Amino acid sequence: MERRGWLSGRLSGLYERLLEREITETPSHVAVIQDGNRRYADARGQDHSAGHRAGAETTERLLKWCEELGIAEVTLYAFSTENFDRPADERTALFDLLTEKLREFADADRIHDSEVRIRGIGQRDQLPDRVREAIAYAEEQTREYDRLQLNIALAYGGRAELLGAAREIGARVADGELDPGSIDSQTIDAALPDGPTRDVDLIVRTGGDERTSNFLPWQANGNEAAVYFCAPYWPEFRKIDFMRGLRTYATRERSWRRSRARRARALLSTLPGEHPDARRILARFRSALPGEERTSTVGDPDGSGEVAD
Repeated sequence: MERRGWLSGRLSGLYERLLEREITETPSHVAVIQDGNRRYADARGQDHSAGHRAGAETTERLLKWCEELGIAEVTLYAFSTENFDRPADERTALFDLLTEKLREFADADRIHDSEVRIRGIGQRDQLPDRVREAIAYAEEQTREYDRLQLNIALAYGGRAELLGAAREIGARVADGELDPGSIDSQTIDAALPDGPTRDVDLIVRTGGDERTSNFLPWQANGNEAAVYFCAPYWPEFRKIDFMRGLRTYATRERSWRRSRARRARALLSTLPGEHPDARRILARFRSALPGEERTSTVGDPDGSGEVAD
């Protein structure tokens, strides 16, 4: 039995190193839907608060992995607007745990040594006073840091966030402050409440469900974000599972870069004129093309491999 455990650990270590070699691109911003705490507890005959507490331990491990891998921003879906429909005793226990963990994180040496900045996003006015006070405390204690940004989504709902932005923009148009023809993505960004500082590159969801549950719909990088669904409940989530998600992102990123280069090359080969934007895109993403395609690039008559801007 002991030898079997040793062998399993050895194989896991080898697989982890294999995954590390396969990850050629690392996302800047990972958003995580931490699903399965309650089902984890049910499977063990425990109350749901035990599952949430086990999930909080996984969150601490996740922050360590992100620091090791150089990920700059993490957003955790800790409590959605739909979670207010849960039984009152479960909500109370969860709010108690959130309050405890926010204050614990804010005072932890590992948070300060790693220069993690904690921010709460969502409709705070819907949360109990103790949770709001804990968020404010964590933000104040870590506001000078910028190595790793940790956003904790509480009372968060993406559609409600977009609806609020649409109402604000509509009111500005009605008051004559804003020309409808000038509305663009920057207008919407400005109307949204403070949230993540970067577009989301990768969304990870545990627990087996394959849906993003109203999480950061605007910030998911114009549908360019990669999505990784996995079976383990959040308390069971391992570094290997996380790295599989990063591999999904790396594969998606390589495919996206190759597609951009091929579209730019096709534009240059089929349409007359200089098309400086297409040349610039091709120069930027040309390395993503397979070798034979790279050496047959339009606009590279001398075979040097260089494409003029």
